[in-house]
Amino acid sequence: MADRFDRKQPIGVFDSGIGGLTVAKAIATLLPEEELVYFGDTAHMPYGDKSPDSIRYYCLQIAKFLLEQNCKMIVIACNTASSVGYRVLLDFFKKSSLFVNVVDPLVDATVLRGFSKVGVIATKATVNSRVYGLKLSEKQPDLEVASLATPLLAPMIESGYFHDNISRAIINDYLSQPILQNIEALLLACTHYPLIHKDIDEFYQHKVHILDSTDVTAAAVQKKLADHNLLNDKRRNPHRFYVSDYTQSFEETTRIFYQEEIHLEHCAIW
Repeated sequence: MADRFDRKQPIGVFDSGIGGLTVAKAIATLLPEEELVYFGDTAHMPYGDKSPDSIRYYCLQIAKFLLEQNCKMIVIACNTASSVGYRVLLDFFKKSSLFVNVVDPLVDATVLRGFSKVGVIATKATVNSRVYGLKLSEKQPDLEVASLATPLLAPMIESGYFHDNISRAIINDYLSQPILQNIEALLLACTHYPLIHKDIDEFYQHKVHILDSTDVTAAAVQKKLADHNLLNDKRRNPHRFYVSDYTQSFEETTRIFYQEEIHLEHCAIW
């Protein structure tokens, strides 16, 4: 595999919007010598209420774009895209790039903790795919998994509503649902949700473990690149950030997700 790629090639990262910037930031922090090419499909966000066929089509087209940018690895920084589109991307492009999704690293990190009951909050599409329940049960058959679709959270966060009375009311209503009673850990199965980690932790009065896919995905990226001898030793180009539909509000919100100033370029791949 390594002889088909060059360590200087960039890492592609994509999401349905700009929430995947939380994963991109974690990768950039852990691997500062790696060049990132980020694509946010803001023209089609949110993916959570789209059909599986539509999501798979979006994933294929975005992967083609990132391969055109010469990416040695593509990180699917979206739980919905990971749960619905990961397999089809491998079917089409596994010889063209390495792939990392955000589901498997979070599943592995959860199983290592040895919980007896965990909750999962995610988009409708991720919950309907049952990907977390299936993968967790496969690795830990005695683990009880309670999944809840929380479709208002991603658009709420993307619109800048968090750490306020509106967001807390919505969060509290979701987390009060009977299905999530008596959980030991809650998996934030959407890359937007790390931004409301604090509010969720406060709801549970710090008594429930809150897990998300940012740092564990970055670690998975590092391991896979190291395994293939593809870790870069010096970044030669700046990171690039593209969106499929540009508005000023996206530009302003990116700082919230990435925690520093970045410039979004409009790239109409559709």
